Amino acid sequence: MALKIAERGIIPPFIVMDVMRAANERAASGKDVLHLEVGQPSTSAPKAVIEAAKQALDTDLLGYTDALGVPPLRERLTAYYQDYYDLSLPMDRIIITTGSSGAFMLSFLAVFDQGDKVGLASPSYPAYKNILRALGVETVDIPVGPETAFQPTAAILADLDVQLDGLIVASPSNPTGSMLTAEALEEIVQWCDATGVRLISDEIYHGITYGRKASTALAYGDNAIIINSFSKYFSMTGWRLGWMIVPENLIRAAECLAQNIFISPPTLSQLATISVFDCFEELDANVARYAENRALLLQALPKAGLDQLAPSDGAFYVYADVTRFTNDSQVFCQKVLAETGVAITPGVDFDTERGSQFVRFSYAGATADMAAAADRLGEFLAN
Repeated sequence: MALKIAERGIIPPFIVMDVMRAANERAASGKDVLHLEVGQPSTSAPKAVIEAAKQALDTDLLGYTDALGVPPLRERLTAYYQDYYDLSLPMDRIIITTGSSGAFMLSFLAVFDQGDKVGLASPSYPAYKNILRALGVETVDIPVGPETAFQPTAAILADLDVQLDGLIVASPSNPTGSMLTAEALEEIVQWCDATGVRLISDEIYHGITYGRKASTALAYGDNAIIINSFSKYFSMTGWRLGWMIVPENLIRAAECLAQNIFISPPTLSQLATISVFDCFEELDANVARYAENRALLLQALPKAGLDQLAPSDGAFYVYADVTRFTNDSQVFCQKVLAETGVAITPGVDFDTERGSQFVRFSYAGATADMAAAADRLGEFLAN
């Protein structure tokens, strides 16, 4: 007799991981690959973090920590919010998590029940929808496009024909890299407060912006849940460490969930990460490289025929309309990888309805790789 598989596990794959696996298989066969598919910095963690980790391995037992995270790291984050955003924030509201993924899981469990409705922009990061679906929460796609810089607005939200229980926004966004203006974000925060909608603000690409600084929802009220990560700007993807900022009345619920699901965030990562706040010169040099890569692609892609691009205001992505060349972005990406060795991600990962018309390029890698990829794509699209 076949044993049951729970319905919560029957969710769509995270397609970018499938693309990365195909790219790695190509590389293992001896063929070259240029990785523009995954949103991962090609730089290691800052040197001071690595040295702190070595020291911790020699001197610390690396046992469990408090479920909310070690106080020295949380204290450094309060100082960071004061310095970077000019916001005074009590340490009690900061929870260290196992990556931003752990923060999303804790926040979803803390504020949404089965059957609740949560709105999210389409296109958006696919794990939002897939995690919520696994938890029995209904997602409401909010189609957005060039007319609003691929971001939701308070006016769009007010016109929805469904009562939301929650809303997720991301600025800068994955996959588009587009950002909400400070005014637009404030209007969304005010709309959520006025209508009783729980706002979750994904701010994991803060620090990686071009031309203007990203605003935090924390500046406009205390009801939103803020989620951030040490993976992107801080260049520490594999260390699996993030944080969340919650309203005071959610602290205990989030703590109890964290105790039972995760026990504590990774101890070694926490102890080492305290040093990352002394590394801004190194981190900003990474952003300068992303800016160079961005400029290269924004010049090269239109020359190759990909001239319908989302605003790449932040993060390290270009989201491109490929309908001039294909109506099936997944097949298109497979063909590009097979014929050029350039790995890119189909838009169906981020938008189930219109994603077949788009692809995402990640420019987090080396500038030489971006230049080589642009040349190969130009030749491929010209034929």
